[in-house]
Amino acid sequence: MKPQLKKALAFTLLFLTLLFSVGPITSAQTVRRHRRYHRTFWQKHRDKLTVAGSTLGGAAIGGIAGGKKGAAIGSLVGAGSGAVYTYKIRKRHRHYRRY
Repeated sequence: MKPQLKKALAFTLLFLTLLFSVGPITSAQTVRRHRRYHRTFWQKHRDKLTVAGSTLGGAAIGGIAGGKKGAAIGSLVGAGSGAVYTYKIRKRHRHYRRY
């Protein structure tokens, strides 16, 4: 074989190899995400809202009982109890069906 023919054949094979390998690489990088439903504000922030509500409740009760110092103590106790409920106790009561 002539050297020019070898170079042309090698270049053609190299080009075809690169051409066919680029297609699967680019198609593998496309990500398609489908959302099934739109979550409400409550569903997105349920944990934070529960802790904030218990904090406000504790501050209100502590403020009525003991003024500013009672409100500070009540807000800490309310935040702590809300966090314990939210992250430890609430998830125990979920029952999932098994088919």
